[in-house]
Amino acid sequence: MENRLTANSGAGNSQNCLYLFPLPISEDSGSRDYLGNGLRKLLLETKLIFAENERTARRFISSLKLGIRLEEIHIERFDKDSDASEANRLVTLLIGKGPALLMSEAGCPGIADPGAVLVDACHKLGVRVVPLVGPSSILLALMGSGFSGQNFAFHGYLPVDKSECSKKIRQLETDSLKEKRTQIFIETPYRNASVWERLLDSLKPETGLCYAFGIGSEEEEIIQKKVSEWKKGPGPEWKKIPAVFLFMAH
Repeated sequence: MENRLTANSGAGNSQNCLYLFPLPISEDSGSRDYLGNGLRKLLLETKLIFAENERTARRFISSLKLGIRLEEIHIERFDKDSDASEANRLVTLLIGKGPALLMSEAGCPGIADPGAVLVDACHKLGVRVVPLVGPSSILLALMGSGFSGQNFAFHGYLPVDKSECSKKIRQLETDSLKEKRTQIFIETPYRNASVWERLLDSLKPETGLCYAFGIGSEEEEIIQKKVSEWKKGPGPEWKKIPAVFLFMAH
């Protein structure tokens, strides 16, 4: 990582370049341990940022206490409501004022994140893209689940409608058994308990089911059991924090 950044960072070496800069996935100070000298140096040198949320980006930079003057950084928003034309505008801006950093609300840009549209525009307009290593709640949950890391699929959000949700879960379970695949999805915090109930009602007893929430924080929990075992005891004590759900049929 350090050698890669030393070779590639800095406006003089790679002005037309978008760095995919990972943010922590929790507010704990320890969650910033992945930030080595290379990433900190890149923050110090770069004056253009595309962020899913400007306030989150500014708060993150301030928390590092690197002496960066926020008023000297130009931040543009790129979120779920931004389209391809907005992506083209920002890439054109990068070509004139780059390099630039792309920051998600949390974790790695482009993974369960609208930043993928901006990255696609960079490829089409000939701008170099450099992904940087950082925490991804989806991959960390998969690593901690004990399910297959050789064959897995991320499906985003399940349907809100209860019957459609149950139908989708059963379909994914069938695919999981056939392909020996781990199925992964996320949910908004206020729907965690509802989705968990749908999972227990829809999955077969022998299917392995895992939840992971608070990844990277002091509240982190990653627990995996068979559906039949989950039904025997009390369920998770849901908190209003993002969760990742995984299951694998056997």
